[in-house]
Amino acid sequence: MGHRTLNSLTYSGSANPKGFFISPMAHKNSVAILIDGGFFLKRYRRVFKNASNHTPAQVANNLYNMARSHLKENDYLYRIFYYDSTPLLKRVHNPISKKVVDFSKTPQAKFRLEFFEEMKKKRKVALRLGFIKDYGNWLINHDRAKELLSGKISISDLTADDVTYEMRQKGIDIKIGVDIASLSLKKFVTQIILISGDSDFVPASKLARREGIDFILDPMWNPIDDSLFEHIDGLQSKCGRPFAKQKKTDPPTV
Repeated sequence: MGHRTLNSLTYSGSANPKGFFISPMAHKNSVAILIDGGFFLKRYRRVFKNASNHTPAQVANNLYNMARSHLKENDYLYRIFYYDSTPLLKRVHNPISKKVVDFSKTPQAKFRLEFFEEMKKKRKVALRLGFIKDYGNWLINHDRAKELLSGKISISDLTADDVTYEMRQKGIDIKIGVDIASLSLKKFVTQIILISGDSDFVPASKLARREGIDFILDPMWNPIDDSLFEHIDGLQSKCGRPFAKQKKTDPPTV
């Protein structure tokens, strides 16, 4: 049986249709905004005043408003995709102090979880969450390792702050790349705006541009390599310009 189009929704024509979906050609200026969450939160403290004191709700509001400021008058927001990793929540023992470190109670973990809840409430926002790879190892910090190897200090001189638990964010770049490819090949959007400072997006941006997608990079005023310009259609930072670097003594809220 043939297909019928009803108010920009495609209907299979069966007596009991399983669902409707938005026609990819329904909106001429359809825009998808993709946000590398780890990058955004690092840059946030450089471009927003008093960022260290902002609540998860304030950060979510500022991110949402910054993303939407990319839209022009006749643009249609397809969706805002936010990519990040769920925090590590396990308990481990510091090998120097022998004390328990509960990652679930750290300011960073609490902030991330509350921030995710705030982002879920925003209209047209989709969370794409990866995971933290837990290597189960403690690493001696770079500077102290150099001193140790040169003989300036001994193992007994190390303190609990001289070691860091090894963990790494996983799955984010793949999710971003897959979504860029899907949005481009299925013609769901005419423009993709990526808020990131990472060059790992280049293969996906090449594909998008070959499919006729206008690809814009927002690095939040972070300098990018000159070679990246040939792989994007425009560079546009919508946040304020960076302030002087905040002191390391500021609370590590974000």
